[in-house]
Amino acid sequence: MRIVGGTFGGRRFSPPARIPARPTTEVAKEGLFNILSNTIDFEGLKTLDIFGGTGSISYELASRGAADLTLIERDPTTIDFIKKTAKELNIADKLHIIRGDVFKFLQQSTDQYDFIFAGPPYALPNIDQLPLLVFEKNMLLPNGIFVLEHTPRNDYQKHPCFQRMKNYGTTVFTFFTQPPQPNE
Repeated sequence: MRIVGGTFGGRRFSPPARIPARPTTEVAKEGLFNILSNTIDFEGLKTLDIFGGTGSISYELASRGAADLTLIERDPTTIDFIKKTAKELNIADKLHIIRGDVFKFLQQSTDQYDFIFAGPPYALPNIDQLPLLVFEKNMLLPNGIFVLEHTPRNDYQKHPCFQRMKNYGTTVFTFFTQPPQPNE
């Protein structure tokens, strides 16, 4: 696993072989961050990485200047790896790791974020609930971006907050935006 850009660009990490995560491919991650770099300024952002896996997306966000990173993951071995890597990158003070179920977190959270990334297991049966919950719970700040990673068999183009979709073979990123509130 390699961090593709920013301050930590080029740094490599080896997650334990036994963790139950499917890291976003390097090509797809590089494409995602090329799009995001032309869309948002990462400096000082408050971010949420649900289904955090190896922490790869959060490391990329921190590498580009995000200031407040929350990561949700349930596997203890994976969390140990994330904590170790965060310490090596000297970002442990701004990375808040929550061990638990993503859907319970989304139901209970009252926080808002500038950027939310979800990289769930591709076979997740209730994947379609993720955009519904993010917008129902008003989790994005105005003009915030939510990116959902999924396979080509899912299509969110009819969602009212759909912005764009980018396909990298078996990996698709759908971008949603929180419209600005009236009088802004």
